[in-house]
Amino acid sequence: MSMQAPRDLPIIILAAGQSKRMRGADKLLEEIDGVPLLRRQANLACSVTLGQVLIALPPPPHPRYQCLDALAVNRIGVPDAVEGMSASIRTAIAALPEDAPAAMLLLGDLPDLTKDDIKNVIEAIDFNKNILIWRGATEDGEPGHPIVFAAELFGALMGITGDEGGQSVVRQAKDRVALIRLPGHRARKDLDTPEDWAAWRAQRRG
Repeated sequence: MSMQAPRDLPIIILAAGQSKRMRGADKLLEEIDGVPLLRRQANLACSVTLGQVLIALPPPPHPRYQCLDALAVNRIGVPDAVEGMSASIRTAIAALPEDAPAAMLLLGDLPDLTKDDIKNVIEAIDFNKNILIWRGATEDGEPGHPIVFAAELFGALMGITGDEGGQSVVRQAKDRVALIRLPGHRARKDLDTPEDWAAWRAQRRG
C-alpha cells in the first residue's frame, strides 16, 4: 500500500435500504457460500482496513443486526432510513472519527466485489494529487462502487437529501474524480430481485 493510502481508512457500508423489489425477502440476508451477503461485505471491509467499519442499518430491531454478530463493526441505526440512501450517508458521515482524511462508501449489495477490488481502490488514494474522489469502475470505465470521498467533501455529503448516493457531490467534483477500473462488471453488479439472484446463482454454478 502506498504511503498516501491510509491504512486506517474508515469504510461505511450502506445497508439500510428496504429491499422492496425482493417481494418479502431481504437481499442483504441472501446467502453466498453459506454467509449472508451483508456479513460477507462486512468481512471484506474488515479485511482491508485497520480503521472503523461503520454499517448503516434500518432502525433496530432488524434481522440485519444479528447477521453481524461477533464482527468488529460499528452498527449504526438510521432513524430516517425510509428517506433513502442520503439519510444513511449523512448518519454515517456524522459518526466518522474527526481526524479521518477520507472515507469509503461501500454498497451492501455488490455480490461479486472482492477483497482485491476494494484494496485496488484504497491503494489508488493519493492526497498529493488534485483528486477528491476515488471511484471503482467496470473494466470498460462505467463508474460504480466503492467510492472514496476526501474529508473536504464531508460537509457536502451532510447536505444531500432523498435517495441519492452522493451523486450530486460527485458531479460537483468534476475532473477531480479518479476512476479505478476493476475486472468485469463487479463495480456495478447488484442483485435487486429474486430473478436477479436466481440468474446470478445459475451463472455461478455454470
